[in-house]
Amino acid sequence: MDSNLFSRRRAERFAQLLDEANGGRRHHVRSRADDQLTALVAVGRRLAVAPPAVKVDPEFRTGLRAMLLATAEREGIGAPAEPSSRRPADAGRSRLLPAVTARRARARGAILVGVAAGAVALSGISAASENAVPGDALYGMKRSTERAQLALASSDVSRGQLFLDFARTRLAEAAALRGDEDGFSAVLDDMDADTRQGVRLLTTAAAQRSDPAALDAINSFLTGQRRAVGGLLDDAGRADRDRTRRSLALLDAARKRSDALRAAIACGLPAPAGSDTLGPAPASCPGER
Repeated sequence: MDSNLFSRRRAERFAQLLDEANGGRRHHVRSRADDQLTALVAVGRRLAVAPPAVKVDPEFRTGLRAMLLATAEREGIGAPAEPSSRRPADAGRSRLLPAVTARRARARGAILVGVAAGAVALSGISAASENAVPGDALYGMKRSTERAQLALASSDVSRGQLFLDFARTRLAEAAALRGDEDGFSAVLDDMDADTRQGVRLLTTAAAQRSDPAALDAINSFLTGQRRAVGGLLDDAGRADRDRTRRSLALLDAARKRSDALRAAIACGLPAPAGSDTLGPAPASCPGER
């Protein structure tokens, strides 16, 4: 988990967003973290409106309680105020401290709310909405949970792997929507978008680090994904077959990009300057045609 997510500034902004979502006064500020934090707030709101009918595992409850207690202890939530002696010159300034302390306490409390909401969202809601497809009541929760997972990812490599996992999920949804031309095509559009995002993040990480390890995740994904996507051609109508072939072409292009980048790293070429939707576009090694 990215420790910067719970920095003081982000925690205070998270507290403001939670206040607004619960009917509090609007804060006319924005931060670069709003997109990530808004996704987590949305998950919390969905939980409040429609809690998942899933029994929470006792081990999860125990682990969550331990995590919250550790966070509370680390952040000083609930700890008694330490006595202090102040000089007369500090008396005026000290009157400002209660408001500041209260604001920080709310921010720290928001951390606990965020941890709890995020943890529940990634467990209970994931289980309840796991098999939801577009048009189902829980499908919005399923996608919100995915956005929360991305917000909590610790690196571009982790985010890239998540996007590839989401592409696998979209493939399963597409299989359930065969025969629904519009729904099938829309889900494959989302699948292709997730594939591009995941491949771009992982190829970029590989090029920046001159390390092919991230490419292994791409190749593993492509091997299984291409076989499964090819299975959608069986007994498909003409429109579904045409749309499926476009997704297969994208997977083939991703494989070529991964192989070319692996070769460029092996022969010591510098990080490519050019890039497209699949990430860095490497030059050919000397001697290659």
